[in-house]
Amino acid sequence: MVEDGAGRTPEGTTDDGNPTARPGPAMTATAGAVGALGAAGTAGTARAAGAVAPGAGTVAPGAGTVAPGAGTGTRQAWAGLPWLVRSAVLWSACLVVVVAGLYLVGKVAVLLAPLAIALAVTFFLTALLDPVLLLLRRLRLPAALAALLTVLLLLGVLGGVGVLVWNLTASQFGELSQELDQGLQRSRDFVTSTLPVTDSQLDKLIQQARDGLGGSAPDPVGGARTVTEILGSVLLSLVLLFFLLKDGRSMWHWVLRRMTGPNRDVTAEAGRVGWRTLGAYSRGTMLIAAIDAIGIGLALVLLRVPLALPLALITFLGGFVPIIGATVAGAVAVLVALAAKGPAVALLALAAVITVQQVEGNLLEPLVMKRQVRLHPAVILVAVTAGTLIAGVAGAFVSVPITAVTYRVIDTVQRHRQDAAGRPPTTD
Repeated sequence: MVEDGAGRTPEGTTDDGNPTARPGPAMTATAGAVGALGAAGTAGTARAAGAVAPGAGTVAPGAGTVAPGAGTGTRQAWAGLPWLVRSAVLWSACLVVVVAGLYLVGKVAVLLAPLAIALAVTFFLTALLDPVLLLLRRLRLPAALAALLTVLLLLGVLGGVGVLVWNLTASQFGELSQELDQGLQRSRDFVTSTLPVTDSQLDKLIQQARDGLGGSAPDPVGGARTVTEILGSVLLSLVLLFFLLKDGRSMWHWVLRRMTGPNRDVTAEAGRVGWRTLGAYSRGTMLIAAIDAIGIGLALVLLRVPLALPLALITFLGGFVPIIGATVAGAVAVLVALAAKGPAVALLALAAVITVQQVEGNLLEPLVMKRQVRLHPAVILVAVTAGTLIAGVAGAFVSVPITAVTYRVIDTVQRHRQDAAGRPPTTD
């Protein structure tokens, strides 16, 4: 092999130094033609191998895989549907998932009803008594002693009110059932005399209502179990109340320290808003219930209706169940007035009950409850009904505060997400 000065083999020579013939123009053209024909044949072979029946699929460029035509057809069919139908399908699927989740939550709540009610009552009382605890803490009292004094104060107030009411009206409680029976009898006479309803038809309707509400005869074992559950729930609530008053804030800070990133800020803000809502609801509800009880009780005293103090107490307890509780308490007061004093006094008592409730609903509630706690009456009715179906009277008491707190927490989380996304927050 002959190399030039740079160590390269001169063009046109072989390794043994013999000269080689340079390719002429004809040979170059012939080689190009053969290469073109080979490339065309290769492409044709590839197309022939990748050809499929129409509608079965297409060849993905450069991938060598066949995309199924069924998926394309499904997407085309879905895109071809009207937007209203697609929206209805999506919303229906979401509704099914939400209803299934609520059903499971309801089943768990029914199984754990005593525990759930005890927890709800504990949080309610903790939010109600939190200002008392803070006042004692400002006096430099230890956390345990301040919590214990707060619980003892609650027990003293409840016990004192119970003993006072019992001493003043113990002799009248026995007359309450008789007064109610007389009122029901007068109402029965009024219905049969003014409406086309006979005594037998009315008796049949009353019996059907009793069968639907009462069911079978009372079960002593079931009654004892219910009493035991109630006492256990009360004891559990008192113990949890002490620990929440003593260590509630440190527990919440422990939870926040376990979170990182934006979730910590959102959780902290939602917790503050929910706790403020629960505190405002508990204190506002107690104040409104007391005002209702004082107003209706004073009206009954002026009308000389017997059992005015027990009826005022029933009105106070009914005030913790919005709408339904006040209606039932007012109906009981009017019924006792009808039995004791006749239709004229009963109408005056009804006017007094309606006046007090209208002043409370249109003037006091917006001022006391504030905007952050108020819920639409339809939402309140649904919440109270659901709570009653799940856990009876106790469920009716705790359903509305749970709904109010849940709404405020969800609203706070939504506002944080809108701020993070750069969208203006929605107005209520």
